[in-house]
Amino acid sequence: MKKIGLLPRLIIGIIFGIIMGSLGIEWLTKLLVTFTGIFGNFLGYIIPLLIIGFVAPGIAELGSKAGKLLGLTAGIAYVSTIIAGTFAFIVASIIIPNIVNEGSTIASNGASISAFFEIEIPAIMGVMTALVTAFIFGLGMAAIKSEAMYKVMTDFQGIIEKVITVVIIPLLPIHISGIFAKMAYSGEAFSTLAVFGKVFIVVIAVHITYVLFQYIIAGSFTGTNPFKAIKTMLPAYFTAIGTQSSAATIPVTVESAKNNGVRHEIAEFAVPLCATIHLAGSTITLTICAIAVMALSGITLTFGQIFPFILMLGVTMVAAPGVPGGAIMAALALLETMLGFSDANLALMIALYMAQDSFGTAANVTGDGAIALVVNKLSLNNK
Repeated sequence: MKKIGLLPRLIIGIIFGIIMGSLGIEWLTKLLVTFTGIFGNFLGYIIPLLIIGFVAPGIAELGSKAGKLLGLTAGIAYVSTIIAGTFAFIVASIIIPNIVNEGSTIASNGASISAFFEIEIPAIMGVMTALVTAFIFGLGMAAIKSEAMYKVMTDFQGIIEKVITVVIIPLLPIHISGIFAKMAYSGEAFSTLAVFGKVFIVVIAVHITYVLFQYIIAGSFTGTNPFKAIKTMLPAYFTAIGTQSSAATIPVTVESAKNNGVRHEIAEFAVPLCATIHLAGSTITLTICAIAVMALSGITLTFGQIFPFILMLGVTMVAAPGVPGGAIMAALALLETMLGFSDANLALMIALYMAQDSFGTAANVTGDGAIALVVNKLSLNNK
């Protein structure tokens, strides 16, 4: 029997939650809300560990690789990610207010429901403490070239990835179901879903526009036809839609980059590196969805709030795991601390992000091909 994918399970969870909340089945709705509360607390507990597990080994690995080409590629990837987030903010600030207007903001019927009980799971450290700790460990491992410590941290990363794939991802549909059950009980669910559909379209449109922009820039620099180059990268794009993982798509992305004229050694260096540090598509999604989710709560995010968030995203998503939803998991801490997201907002963000995760990944890997073209040209110029 074929396993049901995450997106269908999320949709089923949303539908089930809305039905339970709308029918007013109080005991079942309370049960879902109770689970959501416990799961949300567990998520808060795991976030600092997730930051250390992802960021520290990623920084150590980058730091251990010497060479001008590494710095050049990493710099281009980071700048591309920042430009993508900034472009997403500009588009979202123009379009989202029209989508989330007075008629579509969350409106409650006054009904509320609480959990049967709550279980507090305090985090072992704060988010900023975790970020600083991750930087210290990552840079420290690179500086002293500690293979033993690096092995410990990669094993720790493996544990956190296991928690995500075995616990968090499978239980996410129930968590989302509880959120929508509570929203449906209070009459908020349908207006939220109506906004979600429109935001999804905006996100995909911005992905496509930015990929085209990347290849126009790369084509202008290298003399390559941008439309032909994009066509050559389509196998990687569609593979990423299926795998939802930049890492799992690396072989196809490397082959597509080579077909675009990128030299063998450059393709096999730039593409795997960009798969872990170039997340322009994910940044676009996170930026637009963050603005939309906060707009649903009546809060308008300014560029002064979003830009530091985008700058930090480019760092915290380094080496995000090659599993569906890796980027949003790495970004949860920033959403909470830098943008003031509540537990309910985080749950909505997860649902909205997961709905298009495959398209964000596809935009990421297609952009990797553009960077490979630029790096290939620069390496020739430096010979």
